[in-house]
Amino acid sequence: MSLCESWLWSTWVKTPCLRGDLLIVSACLRNINSRIVEELAKGKTVLYACPEREHPALYGKIASIVRSSKPRSITVVTVDGSPHCFQLHAAVNEAEYILGEKIERKHYVVVDGEKLVEISPDAVRVARYLHLVDELVKTNREVLKKLEMHSLEYRKALEIERKQSS
Repeated sequence: MSLCESWLWSTWVKTPCLRGDLLIVSACLRNINSRIVEELAKGKTVLYACPEREHPALYGKIASIVRSSKPRSITVVTVDGSPHCFQLHAAVNEAEYILGEKIERKHYVVVDGEKLVEISPDAVRVARYLHLVDELVKTNREVLKKLEMHSLEYRKALEIERKQSS
């Protein structure tokens, strides 16, 4: 069971329960796979967030929480492939940068609603730089086969491409 639950944007940065271990969760993940959320939430304060629903100033909010409450750790778990959810990972990395101090953190994504995968902070950093991602794709074309297994958008793009070339 979690220590307390709230919406990230609606939480006072000095709320006492923020001093422990935090879990920042994509709000939609409760509906996708509540088992993963419940497992990760044990002993943590849960902050739900949806960059699509809430104000985009999450970067500053997370940095303010870290500065004001000094949480022991932050774990972020989001839906893999969501462009909105990615912002939560980037915001935690950015908080460390803004504050200039180490934040104990873990990043996870839930792949296809089922599989929990840990992501390194460096993967989050690289994802912000599309020219670097493009280099990686060009040097490792196999990754597109993996993308096809997970991305409806990519499969549709391939279908459109095939129709236009025939």
